Amino acid sequence: MASVTLSEFRGRQSDYIATAQREPVEITSRGARVRAVVVSPEFYRRALEAMEDQADVETAARARQERGSVSHDQLVEQLGG
Repeated sequence: MASVTLSEFRGRQSDYIATAQREPVEITSRGARVRAVVVSPEFYRRALEAMEDQADVETAARARQERGSVSHDQLVEQLGG
């Protein structure tokens, strides 16, 4: 991951946006405090999808642990299928 200061980023935005297409660019200020990370749209999309997938897995796990949950066959039977 590339790391640049905020003032460096301001001076060469186009260069760092191009870099972000290959790897994330960490923008720091006041020494090493991370202020932002610039990533490609593809990286951002994949990250969002991964977080959504993880949330779905966690929701499914909680649903399985709830009392009163039913199996697929029981649901089909209840729905008259």
